[in-house]
Amino acid sequence: MTRNILVVEDSQVDRTRLEKLLAGAGYVVSTAENGEQAIASVRRARPDAILMDVNMPGMDGFAATRALRGDAVTRDIPVVLVTAKDQKADKAWGQMLGAKGYVTKPYSDDELLAQVRAL
Repeated sequence: MTRNILVVEDSQVDRTRLEKLLAGAGYVVSTAENGEQAIASVRRARPDAILMDVNMPGMDGFAATRALRGDAVTRDIPVVLVTAKDQKADKAWGQMLGAKGYVTKPYSDDELLAQVRAL
């Protein structure tokens, strides 16, 4: 069962919202502000799942997801992309990179929690 979730989001407002939503639903939440922090955190803490923004400074969510999928230690941790990018090509690229879900901003609390519960 998914219990520990890493939220990767460069926006403090979005990061706090996700943190409160997930904690309120009984999950243990850790956070990172960009792809580089996410990879370091995943290697250190091994979360059960990752909610990953795409548009971030430095390493974006697509690159971080690719890096996690390419590492035998982190390859099986499910990633759900949470992003304002809502084009079919973006969703297809996310799937090709191995993302297990794709949530488009703005999203409802129920929509996001449904994606997490489905992992």
